[in-house]
Amino acid sequence: MTLAYIGLGANLGQPEAQLRSAFSALDALAHTRLQARSRLWRTPAWGPQPQPDYCNAAACLETTLTPRALLIELMGIERAHGRVRDAVRYGPRTLDLDLLLYGDACIDEADLQIPHPRLVERAFVLLPLAEIAPRLRVPGANASVSELLARVDAGACQPLPGQV
Repeated sequence: MTLAYIGLGANLGQPEAQLRSAFSALDALAHTRLQARSRLWRTPAWGPQPQPDYCNAAACLETTLTPRALLIELMGIERAHGRVRDAVRYGPRTLDLDLLLYGDACIDEADLQIPHPRLVERAFVLLPLAEIAPRLRVPGANASVSELLARVDAGACQPLPGQV
């Protein structure tokens, strides 16, 4: 079994409901078990403006799926939640699932990069990830998730109220 970390985000439809449903879908994947999940966070949108704020989270999966097989499953969950991939990069979406880390793997292929190439610069990824894996070392970054989080401005990110 390998630990894989997933970044979740949504800002169209009902983002909170989309992420909660995505957690269930992740836990239902064959050969995979949801080990941990972060709280939901309200974060400013990245990319083309104007667009609604995002709801973001992170999940830890224990899986025997290969990185590529897991990526294919993640894209299937996105489609099931109404995600349509188009040419607008960083545009609004019903669900975005990013494979952030897969064990200590380093993969650099056209359609699969692990660790996620922009993980270290994004508070909306690092903040929820730090909730579930603060001491996790990020391959190639020579730092833990909490150390990387300390290097970015996370001031505009807020946990959604009413969460435990």
